[in-house]
Amino acid sequence: MIGQLIFLLIAVSAIIFFTKNVRKIIRNINLGRSVDRSDRPRDRLLVLLKVAFGQTKMVKRPTAAVLHLFVYLGFIIINLEVLEIIIDGLLGTHRIFAQSLGGFYVFFIGGFEILAVLVLVGVIAFYARRNFIKLRRFKGVEMTQWPKTDANAILIIETLLMCAFLIMNAADDRLQQLGVSHYASVGSFPISGLIGPLLPNSEFSLILIERFCWWFHIVGIFCFLNYLPYSKHLHIIMAFPNTYYSNLQAKGGFTNMASVTNEVKAMLDPSYVPEPVVEGSRFGAKDVSDLTWKNLMDAYTCTECGRCTSSCPANITGKLLSPRKIMMDTRDRLTEVGNNINLHGKDHVDGKSLLDNYISREEIWACTTCNACTEACPINIDPLAIIVELRRFAVMEEASVPTSLNNMFGNIENNGAPWKYAPSDRLNWAKTS
Repeated sequence: MIGQLIFLLIAVSAIIFFTKNVRKIIRNINLGRSVDRSDRPRDRLLVLLKVAFGQTKMVKRPTAAVLHLFVYLGFIIINLEVLEIIIDGLLGTHRIFAQSLGGFYVFFIGGFEILAVLVLVGVIAFYARRNFIKLRRFKGVEMTQWPKTDANAILIIETLLMCAFLIMNAADDRLQQLGVSHYASVGSFPISGLIGPLLPNSEFSLILIERFCWWFHIVGIFCFLNYLPYSKHLHIIMAFPNTYYSNLQAKGGFTNMASVTNEVKAMLDPSYVPEPVVEGSRFGAKDVSDLTWKNLMDAYTCTECGRCTSSCPANITGKLLSPRKIMMDTRDRLTEVGNNINLHGKDHVDGKSLLDNYISREEIWACTTCNACTEACPINIDPLAIIVELRRFAVMEEASVPTSLNNMFGNIENNGAPWKYAPSDRLNWAKTS
């Protein structure tokens, strides 16, 4: 009973703490402006199934796709084994599913062990790619010590959890062979059975190893769960709602501001009655609260994989812009705003903003708006939407744009085209001498 009470206390504490952090994230996302993403539910469900569950955008990089599939399937399916551990911890039973599944339990646990090995292969390969092969897309000014430590910490945690699972099964298998009470025979273990001969023969030592690995595995999962809100690996949860609320409109299409549209229609038609507009107090975005809630959800969903940046033509040609940095800066600023609310209340003003304090003007104007970053993202994150809103603020609120763009704006206003030639001279190129 003491063990069950300790397990219950740990489980309840983990769930409460996780729930508290998730509520903070939801509150932070809701700081963004409203945008309607409730249309076309059938199409949204198909995108969710294809992109999040089906991993279809991962296959553009086959090696990473296969490795990620190992880890993805392993952690999705092994959750059934975690469910068994939780029930055993609460009831004081041992491998409770063996009673109901009978002989099928051998295939059940065998499949988990094979998946655990595949997860180990995946995470070890990912660790090598980051730390030994040192792929270029894992570098960049935004990849400071914390992002690197975060990525490696998760890979190490996943390795330890899978090793604990296999060693726990190996000790369990040996105890079943010895006929120890409470360790009733449930059949063979295809992978951990190979580890068993390496363990000591002492019944006491085997029980100690099995119990230690059992507690380490489940407590490690609870700790992993509560690490997620502070980590880029929150995407294993956020990827599903984020893909469901993807932009289903033409990719790269610009959104018109309703307030500006009303003004233009009123100028063209004095009898026009403006439609009600619910928008922020600014044109475009200066800070995270000026962005939409979907932009902010994108920021929390970012995996920092660098596919967007490695596909960005501006970044490839040496410009300062990195779409990954745009997302990371947005998340960091949003976290800072959330912490300020926790400490000082929702009306606190810290004098900072996303534009200038986190993202520079040089970055946003380096963007070619080609949409390569959004196309490359495996979970439909849209850095371009944030860049466009920051630009919109600079142009419409501050009239602050590069000189070359000012010249273009002047030409459009005066000549109806980006070029300096008068409309009457526009067809001179077609005249024959």
